[in-house]
Amino acid sequence: MTASQETLVPFDEVLERYDPALGLEVHVELNTATKMFCGCPASFGEEPNTSTCPTCLGLPGGMPVVNAKAVEAAIRIGLALNCSIAEWCRFARKNYFYPDMPKNFQTSQYDEPIAFEGFMDVDVDGETFRVEIERAHMEEDTGKSLHVGGATGRIHGADHSLVDYNRAGIPLIEIVTKPITGAGEKAPLVARAYVQQLRDLIVALGVSEARMDQGNLRADVNLSLSPTGSGVLGTRTETKNVNSFRSVERAVRFEMSRHAGVLDGGGSILQETRHWHEDTGVTTSGREKSDAEDYRYFPEPDLVPVAPSREWVEELRGTLPENPAARRARLQAEWGFSDLEMRDTVGAGALGLVEETIAAGASPQAARKWWLSELARRANDTGREITDLGVTPADVAGVQALVDAGRINDKLARQVFDGLLAGEGTPEEIVAARGLEVVSDDGALGAAVDAAIAANPDVAQKIRDGKVAAAGALIGSVMKEMRGQADAGRVRELILEKLT
Repeated sequence: MTASQETLVPFDEVLERYDPALGLEVHVELNTATKMFCGCPASFGEEPNTSTCPTCLGLPGGMPVVNAKAVEAAIRIGLALNCSIAEWCRFARKNYFYPDMPKNFQTSQYDEPIAFEGFMDVDVDGETFRVEIERAHMEEDTGKSLHVGGATGRIHGADHSLVDYNRAGIPLIEIVTKPITGAGEKAPLVARAYVQQLRDLIVALGVSEARMDQGNLRADVNLSLSPTGSGVLGTRTETKNVNSFRSVERAVRFEMSRHAGVLDGGGSILQETRHWHEDTGVTTSGREKSDAEDYRYFPEPDLVPVAPSREWVEELRGTLPENPAARRARLQAEWGFSDLEMRDTVGAGALGLVEETIAAGASPQAARKWWLSELARRANDTGREITDLGVTPADVAGVQALVDAGRINDKLARQVFDGLLAGEGTPEEIVAARGLEVVSDDGALGAAVDAAIAANPDVAQKIRDGKVAAAGALIGSVMKEMRGQADAGRVRELILEKLT
C-alpha cells in the first residue's frame, strides 16, 4: 500500500481515541579534527574516498585507537543533559551488513554507555515537559551512499549506486530518550522543541556545528499510539534521518494520523523503520525493525575500556555553558521581552539568532522583529528552517543600522532582505546596487509635494482648514510617487510648511 492509499485520521480525531508516546534518537556528529578510531581528517566536503585509511575502511591489520577529544565531548554532552557518567564503559561491535559500512560492523556502545539517566526540560506554550534521557553513547558514523538515476534519490529505481567512505568513522554521539508520554496534542511540538533545544545546547557546548542540512545532527522519530487511558505502550515505528525541526513536527503528526488509520481499520502496526519524504510530508515503509539481539553485539576486542576519572569529569563539568532555562530567563530580563515574546522567539528557533543580532548592534525589539516576522515568514513560505536562509545576524544588524541612520525605511529594508536572500552582497552593497536609499533632498521632495497638492486640492484645503490629520493622504501620494524612498517625516514637514 502506498502512502497515498493509506487511511489518515484527522489529527484532532486521533486524540479522541489514542494517547501518543514519543521517543527520539538524535545523532550528533562531533567536530573533532580526526575520526573516532583513526587519524583521518574528519572534514566535510572533501573529494569522495580521500579521507580514508585501512582502519576506517576495515582492512586487515588496521587497529583502532579511541579519540580522546570525542570522549571529552561525550562526557560534556552527558553532563549538560544531567546524566550520570560511567566510571567504566567499553565499546561493542554492532554486526550488520550495509554497503556504506566497510567493516560490516559498527563500533558502538551497547549495554555500557558513557552517559545515562539524564533529562532535559522543554517548554512548549508555557508548559514544561521533562524529557528523560535514557543514554548518550559513543559510536562511529557510516559512509554515504549516492543512488544515481531514478526520481527519488533512493535505491529503488536507481541505475547504480556510489559509496563515499569519507564519513565512515566520524565520531558520533547518539542521544536516546525514554518514552515521552502525556504530551497529547502537543506531542509534535514537544518533539520539535526538544530537538531545537538540544541543538542549541550542542552548539553552546562547541562540540558540533549541529547543522541538520549537512547531517551534523540527525533525528530518528519513534512513535506509538495506545488506547486513551490504557497506560500501555503501543507498537512503535521509527522514522529515520529527519533533517529539520519543522520535519520532526510534521513526521510526528503524519505518523499519529497513519497509526490511527491502521488501528481504526482493525490492523496492527508493524515495528519497522520508515523513510521521511520532505517534499510530500509523508513516510513510507523502509525495513522491519531489528531488535538488539539481531545485531549480535559483543565487546570490541581491539579497544580498551574507557574509565574517566572522577577528577576529570568534575573538571569538564566546570566547562559547561549556562543552563538553557537560566539563560532564557536572563536574556528575557535583559531584553525586556514579555513572556509571549520570549516564548515565540524560542518556539521559532531564533533565540541564538536574536542574541547574536543584538550583540552585532541591533536593539532587542528590532532583532526580534526582523527574525520573527520578515525572516520567519520567508522561511515558512519556502519550507526551510530560519537558520538555513543564508541570512546572518550581522546582516540583520546591518539592515537595522541603515534604518536607524535614516538611509532606508522598513519598506525598503524588506527589499534589502530580498537581496540578501538572493546572495547579492552585504546590506550596504544591496542598497547601493538597487538604489534604495531614502531621498531626503528638499528639492526633490518639494517637487513631489507640490505635485501631490496640485493633484489633491480637496485634501489640501482640509489641511488649510486645520485638519492636519489629512496630511497622511498626501504623504501616501508622495511615497507612492517616489517608490517608498521618500523621507516620510520630512515630507510631512514640507506639506505642513506649504499649507499651514
